[in-house]
Formats: sequence, C-alpha cells, structure tokens
Amino acid sequence: MMNAIEGMFQQLARMEWTDYLDIVIVAYLIYRVFPLVRTTGTSRIAKAIISILVVAWLANLLELYAFGFIINQFLQIGLIALVILFQPELRRMLEHLGNMKVHKFFSPEKADQEMAAIVSQTVAACEVLSRERIGALIVFARDNRLDEYIKTGTKIEAQVSEQLIRNIFFPKASLHDGAMIIRDGRMTAAGCVLPLSSSERLSADLGTRHRAGVGMSEASDAVVVIVSEETGTISVAVSGMLKRHLAPQTLERLLTNELCPEETTTQEKPWTLLANKVKKVAKKKEEQKK
Repeated sequence: MMNAIEGMFQQLARMEWTDYLDIVIVAYLIYRVFPLVRTTGTSRIAKAIISILVVAWLANLLELYAFGFIINQFLQIGLIALVILFQPELRRMLEHLGNMKVHKFFSPEKADQEMAAIVSQTVAACEVLSRERIGALIVFARDNRLDEYIKTGTKIEAQVSEQLIRNIFFPKASLHDGAMIIRDGRMTAAGCVLPLSSSERLSADLGTRHRAGVGMSEASDAVVVIVSEETGTISVAVSGMLKRHLAPQTLERLLTNELCPEETTTQEKPWTLLANKVKKVAKKKEEQKK
C-alpha cells in the first residue's frame, strides 16, 4: 500500500504543468458535455453503449468465445446501429451543441443580474393565473437558443412583467394557446408551438400543455413552467422531468436554483479551484528548478 502511494507521488512529481493543463481541459469538457447526457433521450444512448461494453468485457473475462464473437461483430457495426436506433436523440444532442453560444461553452456562466427580478415577476403572474385557473406555458431558454420554436410564434421583444404575462395568457387573447419564450432576459415571443413528449412515464391525466412542456425540456436545456387550466396547479419541466403541484414559494426557489447561478465571488466554481491548484503547483516547480 505504501509503495503504491509513494509511486503515485513520484508520478505526480514528474508531471509538467502541461500535464495539469491537459487534465483541466478534459475535466472541463466533461463537465460541460455531461448535462447533455443527463437528458432523457441521450441518457438512453449512454446506457446502451455502457451495457454493450460491459457485456463484451464479461464475455472476454469468462472466455465465452462464440458469444464474444457475436458481440465483437456487433461492435464493428455498432456506430451505424446507434445512429439508426437513436436518430432522434442524436439529432437533439447535436441541436443542443449547434445552438449553444461558443463563448458560453468555453467560458464560465455568469449570473444574469436581471433574472432574479424576472423570476419574481413570473412567480407573481403564475400565482394569479393558478388562482384564476388560467392555463399558461412559459419557457426559459438557456444555452439552447430555441430559434426554430420562436419562429412558430409571434415575436414580442418586451420586458418581462407580471401584467404582460397575465395579459398574454388571458383566455380571450390571441396568443394564449401557445407558449411564451423568455430568452436573454426578454420576453422574445408568444404563441409558440412546442414539440410534444412521447414519454410513457407521463401520467395519462396530463393534457397537451403539460406534454408540450415536458417535450420542450427533452428537446433542449430550457426550463418550462406550466399552469394547468383545469386544476390551476403549477408544474415545472426540466431535463424531461416534471415536478407538479408546486407552491409559489417552491416555484420561486426552483427557478432561482435553475436560472440564477451563484456568483463566483460567493462560491468558486470547480474549474476555478482546479485551475488555481494547477497554478500553485506550476509555480512551486518553477521555484524548485531555480
């Protein structure tokens, strides 16, 4: 045990600053790509790949030659098979990457100073809509820009306010049936058409509005707020998961956690801590060489 620990420290001592930089870059890329794999669709791809690799390893370990031969043949055409079987999920994942802003992918996320006020206005509007049993579907765009869905509605480009949200979803308003999309702190469009979820896990009593909200959260990284017209209950869909029967206080806390990341001054990000550690190690090694 001691020999293994000593060997590990010797290996660390031989590492150059470029080795630490390499580790930081790979870790950061994994950190940014992992949320894509967590979504309902793409998680199926990851599970399928891991299952095949585990089966192949067990076949080799147990010396199951005939079964191992079949698995190896399958692995040779596995990429084509995955593209065919998981074409919708792969398309969504590529859409995520294609719609992401490059500077956001390679730079830390910054908290939007206006988002806290927007969340507050949205919660106040949803509380009234819930009490009056008026249906609503509000989409908060994040890295995914949702341009293809904004085109299906009417562009607004207005400041988000409780009164405007309530007016748009008023039953006699022309845009009340579609979804409202909020992007970059602005009410970008309303009356938008969203993709419906085909998940079998959803309750049979959920209507089109809830299925559209879940479908939007499956197809993108958006946070979707749904107010039921029949019951007045408030729900939130994130990454294909639906959280129902939320109180206004719970809704505000959930939206704040999802849309208002903590400032780096109050809590350093993991990559910041790792980068600082690398700088200290590199500086120490340079001093030792001198």
